[in-house]
Parts: sequence; C-alpha cells; structure tokens
Amino acid sequence: MKKVLLGIIITLLFVFIFRYCENKKDDQSILYENSMLIQEQIKNVGKLIVTEGHFSEVFNYKNSKALFTEYITADKKALVVVNADVTISYDLSKIEYKIDEATKTLQIISIPKEEISISPDLEYYDIQADYFNPFEAKDYNDIKETIKASLIKKLQKSDLQKNAKTRLLEELTNFYVLTKELGWTLKYEETPITDEKNLFELEL
Repeated sequence: MKKVLLGIIITLLFVFIFRYCENKKDDQSILYENSMLIQEQIKNVGKLIVTEGHFSEVFNYKNSKALFTEYITADKKALVVVNADVTISYDLSKIEYKIDEATKTLQIISIPKEEISISPDLEYYDIQADYFNPFEAKDYNDIKETIKASLIKKLQKSDLQKNAKTRLLEELTNFYVLTKELGWTLKYEETPITDEKNLFELEL
C-alpha cells in the first residue's frame, strides 16, 4: 500500500514538474512574441513625419556705402518678394529605445530632434544701384540669409511647430496603446507613461 501511495505521489510530482515546465515555456514564448510585436510596431512608426507650411512676405533691401564723407553715399536697394515652403520633420527611424522583457518595459531613450527646412523663392523688383555701389553676389547671399532668419522668427510665432509636435505625439500614442494591451509598461527616459495625457505633457 505504501509503495502504491509512493508511486502515485512520484507520478503526481512528475506531472506537476512537467506541467510547470510547459507553462513556463509558454510564458517565455508569449513574452518573446510580445517583444517581437513591439519591435515590429516601432519599425512601422519609424517613418518620416512631415508638417508643411507656406510663408509669403515682401522685403525692402537697402545698402548705403560712404564715399568721401559720411554725408555723401552711394545707395542700392531692391524690393524682394518671398514665397517660402517650410517643412518640419521627425525621422522616427532614429528613435532610440530599449526593451526589457524581464520587467515587460518599453523604454524610449531619446527621440530625434525636429529638422526644419526652408526653401525660399526670391523675386527681385525695382533694383536700383549706384556705379560706386553695384549689386554683387554678396548682396544676394546677405539678402537670402536675412530672409531665412526672418522666416525662422515667423515660424517660431506660428502654430506650425506646435502642429508638428502634436503629430509626433499622436504617433507615439501607438506605443502606449500597444504596451497597455499587452500588459507592458511604457517609459520615456525614466518617466512611466500611465495615461495618454502624460505623453502630451512631455518636454521633448
């Protein structure tokens, strides 16, 4: 009777160990599949996000060159009409992240900075120049740089950068939704993201 009882206990013990190992294997398999799913999602989001805008402006350019005294000058001027296409982009293929399977955590380490591209189309009207102060290549370069600086200031005062950041955060929301569904935790740097609202409060 004792041998039979011992045999039953040993059999049950083997069954328990076998079931435990099988369950452990399944858990590891699910964890691996979740990890791969998250990496695939990051690849899908890893694309170029572009926000476009257009600016039009008219500039008056004037340059004076003193000749013999400060009261005698040679002047040149021009009217410049500017039509500029502006793009703000985020290349999310450069996003840095870390997946910790042990703690089921996706950590976004860093997000690439925005890239601003300004392509101004300049048209010159009413160009007037003195013999002693003619228009040169340097003048056109100076005008272009001045206009670019002015456009950047206009860009900073517009909603274009804000809209670009909103689009970026909307893409990052996909990470939060996925990790939440899988029972994982999303972190930005060292900050856990517990709500979509947290994402839109981040200082990027």
